Amino acid sequence: MRPMGPESPVRPVKAVLFERDGTLVEDVPDSADPDRVRPVEGAREALALLRGHGIRTGVLTHRSGVARGLLTDADMHRVNHRVDELLGPFDVFAVCPHGPDDGCHCRSPRPGMVLWAAGRICTRPADLVVIGDTGADVEAARRAGCHGILVPTGRTRPEETTRADHVAPDLLTAARALLDGPPRGRVLADERPIQEAFTADPG
Repeated sequence: MRPMGPESPVRPVKAVLFERDGTLVEDVPDSADPDRVRPVEGAREALALLRGHGIRTGVLTHRSGVARGLLTDADMHRVNHRVDELLGPFDVFAVCPHGPDDGCHCRSPRPGMVLWAAGRICTRPADLVVIGDTGADVEAARRAGCHGILVPTGRTRPEETTRADHVAPDLLTAARALLDGPPRGRVLADERPIQEAFTADPG
């Protein structure tokens, strides 16, 4: 029987990537209008909490409207710029402009977009968390070697919630659960008073 050695120290989370529509901002399908960008409840607080603890932040977004001719690259960049104005500064924006049948490597649940973003911010996948509202988001994280957290919304299917390794009721809860390391347990919670979470020594 192998002797039990000391427990490995928990590696801190270095970066969090957020699926854009439905997770960070309200989902407006194929919108080219920056004025329609609306942050979801708790997004600003969650991002401020992570950044205050030295955790980098990034955005993932699927823009199949580009492949279908409903959006231009310029439209996409204007909307992303507005997201950055309202919720940034973000360390990376990663975009998949392809359609479901294009066979790309970046469209979730494939891991290409997550791995590209991790490379851009020089972060090991094991030190990175992806937060999204679909099963494809968290599956892309798993395939990339990252941690995935599902924050269900109205478009999240019940079976996606059932299959997810980690589920949080909202963005702020997800962010607070990451301050001491990768997600633990299936349903995430952090019962500390919110002010304590903001002022705790990040170490």
